[in-house]
Amino acid sequence: MSESRSVPVQPPPRRAEPLQRLLFGGVYGSVLASALVAALGHEGRPPDPGYDALWVALTAAASAAAHGYAHSIAHRTSDDKHVTPSAVRSVLMEWPLVAAMVPTMFALFGAYAEWWGEDGAVDVALTINMVALFGWGVWAARVAGRRWAASFRVGGVDVLIGLLIVIANMLIH
Repeated sequence: MSESRSVPVQPPPRRAEPLQRLLFGGVYGSVLASALVAALGHEGRPPDPGYDALWVALTAAASAAAHGYAHSIAHRTSDDKHVTPSAVRSVLMEWPLVAAMVPTMFALFGAYAEWWGEDGAVDVALTINMVALFGWGVWAARVAGRRWAASFRVGGVDVLIGLLIVIANMLIH
């Protein structure tokens, strides 16, 4: 008689996860960059767009690291033997969040290079981020199988998030 062994069933590979992380990171990074650039204030000091760009870059890296590490902790099991490589991999997978913040950093570095003033850099960054939010929303909806009209509505809702930040920026300043 043959002996039957039970073979553990492996879950199917999660192919959609990289795309989900890309879309999540793009939206989250665009919103975070908009909020950061809108919150820039100098409390009586002259503007320093180079420092501001560095601050946005460090915030992008810290946010990606915190989110990736939290993601790693949330998915850790008691039998994980390779915690550190898994955590590092999870942090590195947050690159879309950092990439979505690059246009804001570029706009601030443009002000540092005196291509435009810091107020112009803020306006450019907020505009780019609102366009990006629209694009992320449309792309996410299309990936989810929505028709074009519904996808444009989703993009419009994402733009509303950006507009709320712009309005808050105008009210604060």
